[in-house]
Amino acid sequence: MRLDSNTPSGPIEQRWDRAKFDMKLVNPANKRKHTVIVVGTGLAGGSAAATLAELGYNVHAFTFHDSPRRAHSIAAQGGINAAKNYQNDGDSIYRLFYDTVKGGDFRARESNVYRLAQISVNIIDQCAAQGVPFAREYGGTLSNRSFGGAQVSRTFYARGQTGQQLLLGAYQALERQIDAGRVKMFTRMEMLDLIVIGGRARGIVTRDTVTGRIESHVADAVLLCTGGYGNVFYLSTNAKNSNCTAAWRAYKRGAAFSNPCYTQIHPTCIPVSGEYQSKLTLMSESLRNDGRIWVPLRKGDKRPASQIPDAERDYYLERRYPSFGNLVPRDVASRAAKAACDEGRGVGETGLGVYLDFGDAIQRLGAGVIRERYGNLFEMYDRITGEDPYKVPMRIYPAIHYTMGGLWVDYNLMSNLPGLFVLGEANFSDHGANRLGASALMQGLADGYFVIPYTLGHYLASNKLEKVDASQPDCREAEENVRGITNRMLGAKGKRTVDSFHRELGKIVWEHCGMARNPEGLQKALDRIPALREEFWADVKVVGGNEEINQALERAGRVADFLEFAELMCLDALERTESCGGHFREDWQTPEGEAKRDDDNFSHVAAWEHQGPGSKPIRHVEPLQFEYVHPSQRSYK
Repeated sequence: MRLDSNTPSGPIEQRWDRAKFDMKLVNPANKRKHTVIVVGTGLAGGSAAATLAELGYNVHAFTFHDSPRRAHSIAAQGGINAAKNYQNDGDSIYRLFYDTVKGGDFRARESNVYRLAQISVNIIDQCAAQGVPFAREYGGTLSNRSFGGAQVSRTFYARGQTGQQLLLGAYQALERQIDAGRVKMFTRMEMLDLIVIGGRARGIVTRDTVTGRIESHVADAVLLCTGGYGNVFYLSTNAKNSNCTAAWRAYKRGAAFSNPCYTQIHPTCIPVSGEYQSKLTLMSESLRNDGRIWVPLRKGDKRPASQIPDAERDYYLERRYPSFGNLVPRDVASRAAKAACDEGRGVGETGLGVYLDFGDAIQRLGAGVIRERYGNLFEMYDRITGEDPYKVPMRIYPAIHYTMGGLWVDYNLMSNLPGLFVLGEANFSDHGANRLGASALMQGLADGYFVIPYTLGHYLASNKLEKVDASQPDCREAEENVRGITNRMLGAKGKRTVDSFHRELGKIVWEHCGMARNPEGLQKALDRIPALREEFWADVKVVGGNEEINQALERAGRVADFLEFAELMCLDALERTESCGGHFREDWQTPEGEAKRDDDNFSHVAAWEHQGPGSKPIRHVEPLQFEYVHPSQRSYK
């Protein structure tokens, strides 16, 4: 398998402009002759579908939700980065580019990241023009706040609901195109296979989650905008229905999967409170602007926070990283919190928590200012925990949040499988081994609004695509594959629930491929996961039938894919014998306990090629070249 990123040469500031100039175009009158499938209607998918339809393409958009507004993009609370330098504090496109490459621990492509930084300035204008209610200063100018991994204020926000407001902007643009007849919207339809004809992605197989009907949909190109795989851990900040099925089934059809071991631990989540939980709740990283993180100095100190004087508190991020303090990147903050709890200084009943304290900020700024900035987040915390964060510190602990790995794509966002484009979190391209806060919304909208309209047109104009229809043998074979999986699950007459298998898998990957990894633990996971997968198929119980609403069947298919994907994730982690970003190998750390890279042997993207059931996948390598930001030991001290 050849992995060619197709990155243009020349000065990095000019590469995207040159790429756009060199790309072939589709005549406006011919665009309506092309049909494009968009799977997923979050920020990446919704913006892509709306923009492509606006250009004149015939778009078919699919979501398993009842409305595009249900997409998980609404959960991104804190903000969206853009190098506008409205604060006049030294920001620039280059600095955003530098912070992102460094924050990803030098494991991302320079050209992709620079393009993202360039486009960021246009995203804010686009969204403001759509009416997104960004926070504003008293004089009317857009407001900014800081996020982890940066020493400037470049994050635009709408209180603590930025993702929701941005999604509503994309949703309204999408609905306009639906009304105009240029987008055909398919709701409650789940993609369960990719149709490949003549070596090109030409469609998808879906199951109607209401009627159970399985059918093929064909097009000239397929865009996967289906998010990440964080729910492989069972407990994560992802919505319960978030899954890896679309990407995983595309992988099994030939699309390479890159860097699956790169998973992000978010430091600011409400701690686990019991075995009954099915997901975790994220407290936005924006809270770290005004909240101070601390634990008691003394081990086992169980006094209430109000009874621990300041002299007996350890503000460990401010102590260890004085330059960045509480705004260090997520992977650094997460490991520091785990270290404090491992020392026996954690707070709460379980000891797996640290304080996020707003006492100083409320005293300095007043409760009204804090309420204006974070009011809905404070209210959410109060409702979940029964504790008022205006009066007592929040308790937080790291949890799985985002996934930097994903399907491999070139500079044009096309996978190694021609005709299959992958946008947003579903691809691997922009964040390296750790995503900086407020960059997920930036990437999703950049891919959908500004990149794919050029690159998809270039693909369509450069290739003669034969007419296909849903009656072709390749479509029938893909449908039969889906029916076979469905019937196998319904035919299993075991005794265990789907969730019991998912919960057990989550504990395995959290323990051995979570915040810290080592060779022995990863090998244990690789031994246990195949055995658990066999148990699943032998003893799972899926009630109900296919020709009806059957959420147990939906979950079973997703967990079956997680049971396969988890093995690849652990294999990738075992093969990458270095620490970088969120991939922290205990056998690769500095004397200070920081991540220690091996640039000589692992300054590359790992792309895995499926070899069929029971066969080990092939690991391909795309070397990373750094011309502008030279790799160094990350320091936030």
